[in-house]
Parts: sequence; structure tokens; C-alpha cells
Amino acid sequence: MKQRKEKQPRFNPATIKRLLGYITNTYKLRFILVLVFILLSAAASVAGSLFLQILIDDYIAPLMGADNPVFTGLLQAIGTMGLIYLAGVVSSYVYNRQMVIIGQGVQKRIRDEMFGKMQKLPVKYFDTHSYGDIMSRYTNDIDTLRQMISQSLPMFFSSCVTIIMVFCAMVWTSIPLTLIVIVSFFVMLKVSGKVAGKSGAYFVRQQEDLGTVNGYIEEMMNGQKVVKVFNYEEESKKNFDERNERLFESGENANRYANTLMPLLANLSNLAYVLVAIGGGALALGGLGGLTLGAIVTFLQLTKSFSQPISQMSQQLNSIVTALAGAGRIFALMDEEPEADNGYVTLVNVQYDESGCLAETDERIGIWAWKHPHGDGTLTYTKVEGHIEFADVDFSYDGENTVLYDVSIAANPGEKIAFVGATGAGKTTITNLLNRFYDIADGKIRYDGININKIRKSDLRRSLGIVLQDTHLFTGTVMENIRYGRLDAADDEVIAAARLAGADGFIERLPEGYGTMLSGGGSGLSQGQRQLLAIARAAVADPPVMILDEATSSIDTRTEKLVQGGMDALMEGRTVFVIAHRLSTIRNSQAIMVLDQGRIVEQGNHDELIEQKGRYYRLYTGAFETADELAAETA
Repeated sequence: MKQRKEKQPRFNPATIKRLLGYITNTYKLRFILVLVFILLSAAASVAGSLFLQILIDDYIAPLMGADNPVFTGLLQAIGTMGLIYLAGVVSSYVYNRQMVIIGQGVQKRIRDEMFGKMQKLPVKYFDTHSYGDIMSRYTNDIDTLRQMISQSLPMFFSSCVTIIMVFCAMVWTSIPLTLIVIVSFFVMLKVSGKVAGKSGAYFVRQQEDLGTVNGYIEEMMNGQKVVKVFNYEEESKKNFDERNERLFESGENANRYANTLMPLLANLSNLAYVLVAIGGGALALGGLGGLTLGAIVTFLQLTKSFSQPISQMSQQLNSIVTALAGAGRIFALMDEEPEADNGYVTLVNVQYDESGCLAETDERIGIWAWKHPHGDGTLTYTKVEGHIEFADVDFSYDGENTVLYDVSIAANPGEKIAFVGATGAGKTTITNLLNRFYDIADGKIRYDGININKIRKSDLRRSLGIVLQDTHLFTGTVMENIRYGRLDAADDEVIAAARLAGADGFIERLPEGYGTMLSGGGSGLSQGQRQLLAIARAAVADPPVMILDEATSSIDTRTEKLVQGGMDALMEGRTVFVIAHRLSTIRNSQAIMVLDQGRIVEQGNHDELIEQKGRYYRLYTGAFETADELAAETA
């Protein structure tokens, strides 16, 4: 099997500190309680081992030579020993129970913060990361993190405390035998460090490959219809096998080293146990070190107690490294730069006061204004009219390849501006710049005379009604989906918006009408019906500016005629930007912008462009010729 040669990624050690910060900042008292009970559990374990020497030397050995042995003292000693171990069991239960609560709490807090951060990320982040990979951070990475916090972390702390306590007890029992254990310990430490170093990078790789596989699965699930239509099944299986093979390689390498470590350390600990037994016997027979039978048995037990935590730590190694790798991916998302917003001009409700000037009000009376604070402390209110101006705008998605060149557009309030051109000409890019999904490289975009960079993004987008080509419906009722356009809209306003969009007719025929539950992106509705709901959603927002990106592209001709009247009513009095392949829908536009490779090559109204007999003329007449030919064939 061919191995990849690229540089292996490594997790950041600061990740551990950051995770501990989540634990100590949120559950400080619980964590202190955990540490206390870990100490008690470890102390009980060591005390039980040390008590073996007393039990053997003071109780069992004297009884072996007695003619009339009395077992009262032995039974009391055994009872004391039982209480010691019982205290250890209770302590272990308490701290493990508390760590489960801490693990679930940290998991919830991280998931909340990650989702909150995701809402602040720019659109560009989602353009460059697959949804499946992002989802993998919410599911696989967070779950491995929870397991580490609730299981591996307390075991790690307990093992460390136990090792320290046992070492002290060993020194107190026999220094010569302790030296034997120390040598064995360093051998075990060297071996575990070497193996852990090899497996760590592969566990990081495994989490990345798992995210890639999940991303591809999500992509294929969403495109399953396309896969079947174009007989892409075998090719998709081949591509999946390649990604799954990479996951297999990283998982195999990671677990090969990790799974080898435990039996290796177990055999080394058994070897140490044998060496201690031989050394202890030799010292006792030679009368050196003052070792009794009880002391040798106790030290052997301590040797087991010393090596067992090391084996436990190695056993948890794979889950710890996997969790840290997942945590690194989670924190990478949380550390992404949020969408920058330096806007200070806000959108407010206004009314005319007695002097005829605009004044801010809490009532929604349908008049909006831009609240513009100035450097001298004064405020001005500019009524929202919907005047949009692009002045010499250049834009590039990656900073290298320019996709818009010197675009200049002037849209007066109430005008309908249409964009036509081939796919990739830059039509949708222009509207993405207006709502500031992306920021321009050069030039200016002004909204009612205000540079949109000065307008707070949330207020800018609230003033825009957008109907995209790809309609997204959320799990919820039809009423709730339309109300996404304006969350404080009353039921009557939602119904009025649906009627305006021409959606009321089919909604009333649904099983529960406006209360019909939608799920799976509205899978029970036709594409045209979903599009009508999106138009109704924009209508209920009642914005001064509308952006219709292929808004009727998924509606059949009959439905288009029914909805066109509602669309005209929706657009009345508003500035509207329309992107449409059906040129017949934009004939009444005040201005039509013809784009080609990021440049506006023609502009004017329908009649003016037809007279020019340029690119628009060829597009328009070509569309009608195609329609005539299709009609003739049908006849």
C-alpha cells in the first residue's frame, strides 16, 4: 500500500490548556471536588497496599505458629482493610460521576460557542469548506472530546496521582527495590513516548480524513438525484473509495501504534514485577534492607499499582490524541476571523414631527430612515428611498483574478434594473456585493447617497428583500417559513404576503393550510411552490429594495403568469434588481445591463437595446426563435 509523503499535521499543545480553561472557568468547584476525590481514591489504593504488610506481619504470621489462634484481631484488620477499599470505591464513583456532568457541560458550551461563531463567519468560509466537514466538527469531534473529558481525563489525573503516591510508599518500604522499579519505569516511559509520537500525528490525520469523508457523503446525499440521472454511481463509489482509503490508512497507522503500546507496557510491567520479586527475595535471604515477608508482598502489590496506571494511560492514549485532534479542528473554526463590520449607520423607524422633519419612533408605520451619527456628535436622518449607485466597482473573489471590471450602475427609487448575460458574466456577483456578502476591491457602492461600508451589515440586509435561485425552507410550518422575512409579522400580514406572491392558493390546499409542517427543505412541495414561498417571505419583509435572482426560474409558464401579477405588485414603488434568463420577464425594466466577462457591454431599456441590434438583440431574438421552433414542433 502506497503511503502518503506529505507533511504530517500535529495538534497544538496549547489545545490542552484551552480545554482545561473551559473546565476550570465553568465548573471550578466541581473540578476541585473531582481532584479531592481522586486524591482520596489514590490514597485508599496505596493505604490498602501498605496495610498488607501490617496484615501479614502483625496478624497472619503470628497466627501461623500459635497453638490456639485467635482470629478476632485478624477479622478486625480485614474489616479495616475493607473500609479502606470501600472509601476508594466511593471516591472513584463520585469523581467519575462529576466528570460526566463536566464533560456534558463543556460539550454543550463548546457547541453553543461554535454555533454562535459560525453565525458570524463570512459567506466566503462556507464557500471554501464543505458542509459535511463542518458537521463532522459538531458530531465526531465534539463527541470524542466529551469522551476524553468524562473518561480519559479523570483516569489520566488519577493515574498521575496514584503514581506519585505509590512511588512515595515504595521509597518508604524499600529504597533498593524502588531503584529497580525506577529503571523499569524509564524504559516504559521511553517506549510509550516513542510509540505515542508516531501515533499522534496519524490521529490528527484521521480526524481530518474523517471530516473529508463526511463532507463527500453529505455532498452525494444532496446530489443523489443528479447521481442517478447521469449514472454517476460507479464514479461516486470510486471517489468515495479513494477518500475512505485515506481514512483507512490514517486510522490503521494511528491505532496500530496505539494498540501495540498497551500489551508492550503490560509485558514490561510483568518483567518489572519479576525483577522485584527476585530482588526482594535476594535481599530477604541475605538479611539486607530489613525486608519482611509482609514488606515483600506489599512492595509487589505496589509494583502492580505503579505499573497499572501507566498501562491505563497508554490505553487511553488513542482517545486522548483523537480528542485533542478534534479539539484542534473545533478551535480552528472558533478562531476564524468573523465577518468584519465597521458600519455605524443604522436603520430606524421614523415619522414626521410637527415641523415636518424626520424623528425616530418605536412604532412601525412603514417609514424607514438611515440614522447617521457624525464626528461632531450630531445625528442626521436620511429617508430610505432605495437609490442605489455603483461607481467604478472592481471585484475579485481571491484577490488575484478580477471578475468585475469598472461596473457603474445608477438605480433611482422605484426603478427596475435587470441584468442579463451568459453564466459567469457576473450578474449574481453584483447583487452579492450590494448585500455585502463580499466587499469590493475598488470603487464605491452608495445607498441613498451613503457608502454601504458605513452601514451596519444587519441593517443593510434588513433593508433588502432577496429571493434566491436556490430556495431554502426550514423545518417548521408554512406560516413560520414565510415569517422568516419579518419575525414580528402578524398572521394577517403573512397571509397577505402569500396572496401577493400568488402562493395562497396552493397553501390553502395543503392538509393543514398555513399550519402544515414542512421538513427536509420542503421536500413535499414542488420546486415552483417552494419558490413562491420564498417570494412571499420577501414580500412580508416589505423592503425598499428587492433582489430577484432567477426568482421565477423554477416556475412553469402557467404558474409564472399567475405569479407575475403578484410580482409586479410586490415590485411597485421599490427599487428592484432582477436577474433572469427569461428575457420576456424584464421587458418593462427601466434599465437592462448586459454583462460579458465581468463588464457591462450594453445598457438601456428594452426598446433602446433592440434598436442597437447588439448582444441583447441577439439574445432576445434568439430566445424567440427557439420558442417558435419548439411551438412548431409541438404543433
